[in-house]
Amino acid sequence: MDANFTLFPEAVGTISANSKGAILEELAARFASVYDVDRVDVLESLEEREALGSTGFGRGVAIPHARSDAIRRPVAVLLKLAAPVDFKAADGMPVDLVFGLLSPVNAGAGHLHALASISRLVRDDEMHEALSDAETAESLYAVITNVIDRDAA
Repeated sequence: MDANFTLFPEAVGTISANSKGAILEELAARFASVYDVDRVDVLESLEEREALGSTGFGRGVAIPHARSDAIRRPVAVLLKLAAPVDFKAADGMPVDLVFGLLSPVNAGAGHLHALASISRLVRDDEMHEALSDAETAESLYAVITNVIDRDAA
């Protein structure tokens, strides 16, 4: 996998959330604390994008995404939910893995490449299973970085 986005270890977590809104709030808070962006701005951007249509990708995965003028390259947050939450995904399945993506406002193709990278990652059956089986933030991060490191070699 070509890493078209940055994912720091602190941006990966396991959380309990009971609604799409709570998930978006947690994503915004995590983006703010890890990547030093404004939490309220990020939350509003994520909510605006979600209002256009669910970012529930299918197979229990959501990829909420937005743009921000506060960053210089796409950055990600990965959350694993303690219990699945309805995200109004196209396949009707609730989600338990959430990849948040924040790209620069003028990222253009860079934003699309980052979304495509995440999409390929979660469509891969082995990767999907490994992420689903991971029980801690550390193991989630290890799964992701192992794929990035392997594919970069």
